[in-house]
Amino acid sequence: MPRSARRGRPPAADVLTPAEWRIVHAVQQGMSNREIAQRRGVSLDAVKFHLSNALGKLGLANRQALRRWFRAPAASLLAREGRPAMMNPVQLGALAQIARGVRDLAASEAWYRDTLGLKHLYSFGTLAFFELSPGTRLYLQAHAEPGPESILYFRVSDMPEAYQALSARGVSFSAAPHLIHRHGDGTEEWLAHFSDLEGRPLAIMAQVRPGGAA
Repeated sequence: MPRSARRGRPPAADVLTPAEWRIVHAVQQGMSNREIAQRRGVSLDAVKFHLSNALGKLGLANRQALRRWFRAPAASLLAREGRPAMMNPVQLGALAQIARGVRDLAASEAWYRDTLGLKHLYSFGTLAFFELSPGTRLYLQAHAEPGPESILYFRVSDMPEAYQALSARGVSFSAAPHLIHRHGDGTEEWLAHFSDLEGRPLAIMAQVRPGGAA
């Protein structure tokens, strides 16, 4: 074997491995280690291992610091070269999504679909999505005790720019933007939560599609 040949896994071309990125984004969603293990179908020890590695690589002290750390994975559409710079002040777009907690996801999914007649888009894990109008979705998430507040999600065309601009205006985000889902066609869903002056939940979200369309 030539001396230049390397054994084992090739070095990662990114600051974190794909497994570490998945754990980081789950932490930024507010999930506990146990919830991450259940969602990802891995052991609790595996979650702790990847989380420890990520914190060490990034030089962060704890998961609270990690929740506010932001960088797009090298393989993400947000990190693609040639992403156009925003020439105008960032403005929130149309209402993209409304969230509602439910106790029984299967029963609620059937009710919203069959009784109310809403168009069911897709479901995964504990989440179900319906179309309210073109470009606006209803998002159901299963909770043991659903909270009283719905969450309003505003669409933005450029997630990094919107996050930086709103932060500069004094908006306090509970976590940095994070990837929550990648669809089969490669479309990425990015999210970042904040609160209004009364502490009610709001969020900005962006869909980033292959080819640069937002």
